[in-house]
Amino acid sequence: MIVPRTSREQILAKLQRKIDGGIPIFIASAGSGLVAQLLESAGADCVNTFAGARLRANGMGTMSMLWPILDSNKQTLDYTAQDILPALKGDAFVCACINANDPLKDMVCVVENLKAMGVMSVSNIGPSISYVDKDSQVFKVLTKSGITFQNEVEMLAMAKERGMVTVALAFDEEDSVQIVRDAQPDIFCFHAGTTKGGLKGYDSGETIEETARRTEEVNQMVRELKPDVILIAHGAAMETPEDSQYILDHTTCHGIWTGSSTERIPIEKAVFSTAKRFADLRRRSH
Repeated sequence: MIVPRTSREQILAKLQRKIDGGIPIFIASAGSGLVAQLLESAGADCVNTFAGARLRANGMGTMSMLWPILDSNKQTLDYTAQDILPALKGDAFVCACINANDPLKDMVCVVENLKAMGVMSVSNIGPSISYVDKDSQVFKVLTKSGITFQNEVEMLAMAKERGMVTVALAFDEEDSVQIVRDAQPDIFCFHAGTTKGGLKGYDSGETIEETARRTEEVNQMVRELKPDVILIAHGAAMETPEDSQYILDHTTCHGIWTGSSTERIPIEKAVFSTAKRFADLRRRSH
């Protein structure tokens, strides 16, 4: 087979048409080819791949990718090439989330490998040190070891120079400002926190109103730095389509990014419900 190809210009033109038409941009993560196919068929503009989604497909929580149990870049590139790209028709583009702090890989080579595969978009969340609380001992030890947010910023800037569509993510105001100011990404997503719901979700107790407020505060900051940046919302209390509609109604976001909400949680519900009906069958007595 031949994997469909696209370009930076084609991707950005399609996204701009949606923005001009008032239609929300829809980015969604996939840990398997089947999920990627379904997302594309449902209308996703971008299918996102990263180690967390792959682990999520194996029944683990997304944050398990922060534990050193795998080579996150190899995992992402392998399953993107083998599972995701062959499953898609080309209506959705693929964005690979890569680990810019991988001490054993040159990010230029990683980006060029992705381009050769047919992936023309990258993000910095595979994983990102922005996940880690800055006042923690773990954060201090990591940064002392050379694991820094600056490496993620530089990776995105380099990828954009090489013709990739760049999608920047950050978890707090400081990182959001830094990554938009210095990397000048095409798309920025404020990651409001781990999505609640399902078997592996984390509920911080935050309401959708609070998630919307925090998201919009960051939106206002980064738009001053890059007025044409495409703004996307993700995480925390944004669990359902109704939650996402609230975000779209109460922020200036151009779209949404789903992970567990369109992957792990629907699978948990559908498979369990159907399997339980089979398990509850009984033989007719004789």
